[in-house]
Order: sequence, then C-alpha cells, then structure tokens
Amino acid sequence: MKYFEDLAIGDTDEIGAFTFSVENIKRFATLYDPQPFHVDEAAAEASHFGGLVASGWQVAAVWMKLLVAHQEVEIARARQLGKPVVKLGPSPGFRNMVWAKPVRAGDTLRYSVEITGKKESASRPEWGIVSMQSSALNQHGEQAFRFEGTVFWERRG
Repeated sequence: MKYFEDLAIGDTDEIGAFTFSVENIKRFATLYDPQPFHVDEAAAEASHFGGLVASGWQVAAVWMKLLVAHQEVEIARARQLGKPVVKLGPSPGFRNMVWAKPVRAGDTLRYSVEITGKKESASRPEWGIVSMQSSALNQHGEQAFRFEGTVFWERRG
C-alpha cells in the first residue's frame, strides 16, 4: 500500500469478486436480515422483487471481507519486498450508501474502491484523511452497490 502522499485522486483498486448463491443468500439473511424476500423463495416470488434477492447488508459485508483480504495481500507483498507496511486508521463513516440493483442468486459482483479526495488531518499530523467511492458491478456491468467513505491513512514519517 502507498503512503498518503503517494495516493492520487482517481487511483482505483479492484478488490475482488463474489458470486451470490441461493444458499449463501438464505444463510446470511436467516442470521442477519430475515425478510421474506431474502429467505423464502415463494414469498420472494410474490414480492416486488419477483424472486429471491440478497440482503443489501450481505452485499456490504462482502465488500468488507474482500477489502480486508485485499489489504492483507498488499501487506504481505510489502513485507516480501522489504517495504514499509503503511497503516490505515479508523473510518469516520460512510455516506450515500445505495443498493442500485437487486442482487440475485447467480450474480457475480466485482468490487472496487476509487480515491476521490484527500486532505491532511489538522489535528493529527501523522495521518491524512482519504475519501473513497466504493462500488460493485454485476456480471452485466451494471452498478449494484455504491457508497462514499473516508479513512485515516498514514503519512510518511
């Protein structure tokens, strides 16, 4: 991973892909979002979705899982090359989360993160604050999910 100073607006990372199945949609929804159109195929058919759809929270949780896995690969690569491991801090939050298109069993989402802004932290000079647009496209290139987020990012010491 790069230091804050090395990031450029427009930098984009593809963080991974995930295929949603009937089984993983129902398993997640049963535990965390048991609305009928997520857990019951007959009820889902009768819903405004016209079929089983993944919980938006599952779509978001997959983003988090893929982001962490992507970061772990980047950290391992830096260590292997003898480079410093850049730290990320907490996220002050997300905004404008949109589930733009229902995600159905068989859909594969490709997730990415794009740097949209950056500023130095006024109160913590060792950190910068990076703004990002995260999104997921389905196998047809249609945007299914997006949100804006920020994260504290280590500055070069």
